Amino acid sequence: MSDQHTPAAVAYVRTETLPELPPPASEAGLVKWLRENLFSSIPNSILTILSLWAIYVILSGVIPWITNGIWDASNIRECRELLNGASGGCFAVIAERWPQLVFGIAYPQDAYWRPSLAFVLLLVAVAPVLFSNLPRMLLAVTLVYPFLAYWLLWGGSIFIPITAFGGAAIGYMVYTRLVAQSFAMGLLGGVVAALLAWWVFGFITDNTRGVLALEAVASRDMGGFMLNMILGTVCVSLSLPIGIVLALGRQSDMLIIKWICVVFIEFIRGVPLITLLFVASVVLAYFFPPGTTQDLILRVIIMITLFSSAYIAEVIRGGLAALPRGQYEAGDSLGLDYAQAMRLIILPQALKISIPGIVNVAVGLFKDTTLVSVISMFDLVGMIRGPILASTDWSGVYWELWGFAALLFFIVCYSISQYSQWLERKLATDHR
Repeated sequence: MSDQHTPAAVAYVRTETLPELPPPASEAGLVKWLRENLFSSIPNSILTILSLWAIYVILSGVIPWITNGIWDASNIRECRELLNGASGGCFAVIAERWPQLVFGIAYPQDAYWRPSLAFVLLLVAVAPVLFSNLPRMLLAVTLVYPFLAYWLLWGGSIFIPITAFGGAAIGYMVYTRLVAQSFAMGLLGGVVAALLAWWVFGFITDNTRGVLALEAVASRDMGGFMLNMILGTVCVSLSLPIGIVLALGRQSDMLIIKWICVVFIEFIRGVPLITLLFVASVVLAYFFPPGTTQDLILRVIIMITLFSSAYIAEVIRGGLAALPRGQYEAGDSLGLDYAQAMRLIILPQALKISIPGIVNVAVGLFKDTTLVSVISMFDLVGMIRGPILASTDWSGVYWELWGFAALLFFIVCYSISQYSQWLERKLATDHR
């Protein structure tokens, strides 16, 4: 047969594949993103143009105000003389008063390294809790940190935090020995052992007050953004476990425990936080034993913790209610008791569901720490409203100070929000 009719001899039959052509310019790169996200339709195009115009108007006023700002001046009058009528911010107030904004007006200047070190150690202490891929040995720093931070911030003998840590460790060891017999027996035994250890160690502490001691700082000298960080960190850390207990208690079959939790949660959620702060400032001292004086920070921590734990309890209760009944029955089929089923099956899933709500409460709680300024505590907002704006040197400087405060709170709250989103993506195993 002749080769004239073979496929290779036919002119219009292609024997090799053509190379791929690049996509059209409207379907790739920046042009595609702009078309799909900003100009996908006529209404979206109009809104995009209006938004760009609004951004231009805002930035055209803000950028010169920042770039022309004055950072070196002793008072507002000198700032205005240097500006000479031009648009610019008087950022010299931040450059001069930043120690008061961060540490308060009465904290010893030569001890600024102590809260700074406590903040750095806080990042180290929370790292193994937030990120499971870090070495487990860092958990030792997490366990020791609360006692070490107290010593750094408030000062005094180092044997005070050692005594507190030793009593807590002994109480935990007794709890682990007795909890196998009964949870109530283990809890009671642990508390009693911790109290006895603190009582015994107290005699040693009284005789060693001058040994390895830092300069003592009274609670009334705490202030600035440091006070907001103390209240936010301590209250969020305490309210989460208390909220879990309240959520479980509200779902308990024991009526007395259930109604105690219900009444507490509904009462706290029905009262404004500012009212509870006034109670902490005026009334709460009457509930302590006669002759004892509890500082204001401790009373505020108690009230803010109770307030936030009630909201976290409702968030976690929503997570518990979202789980199907089969998850509870799974624990029964495996022969687990109530505590084991909750720890191994129910709570991990409920807490994963409750992450957005818990983060929302935590962010709101951290911002609500500024309310302590109404009870004469000089946090960041209290410092701005009080000593700084009341001085004749900086009276009339508002945008710069409030912008600095907003920036600090934004950094912390945005970091918490970004971590929660990362954690949600990591735990979203049911969508993979």
